[in-house]
Amino acid sequence: MVRTLHSRAGTRGAVTDSFSPGPDTARAYRDALGRFATGVTVITCMTEDGPLGITANSFSSVSLEPPLVLWSPAKASKRFVPFTEADHFAIHVMGSDQAHVCGGFAKQGDAFEALDWYEGPRGTPLIEGCLARFDCARHAVHDGGDHAIVIGHVLDATLREGDPLLFVGGRFGRFTTTD
Repeated sequence: MVRTLHSRAGTRGAVTDSFSPGPDTARAYRDALGRFATGVTVITCMTEDGPLGITANSFSSVSLEPPLVLWSPAKASKRFVPFTEADHFAIHVMGSDQAHVCGGFAKQGDAFEALDWYEGPRGTPLIEGCLARFDCARHAVHDGGDHAIVIGHVLDATLREGDPLLFVGGRFGRFTTTD
């Protein structure tokens, strides 16, 4: 790792590395980003070839009024164009019991065969059993470096009780409380 700034003892004596993100520190930058635990989603849309899905952890709320959310597909993804051009898409927040669903869509976009899903009123593939689902109309797409920032206007939302599936350090996990 190239350390362009410095290393020093940090919290509880652990060595921390500081660097400027760039081509020589790409792995370290990914590792630093991986320290932030996120939820896991599967985004779906309908294409001329049928339903398409992708696993993403870049989901976030943008606004309550109007109800807007965002996610960020990688421009290098083979599924980039269908998702950035889709008029409607659904964001499915996955539960801790659904890692197998996410694994399928991380590898391929047509991993629907083993799922309980249906086509929603706007033609969007909707996966059953997720913790929350946001059925969206495309509101805007912005450039975000090597990703796009897709903003969706939430038309319908669904939720159930359960524990979230988390992603941290390149692995799926579960939430445990500290109290």
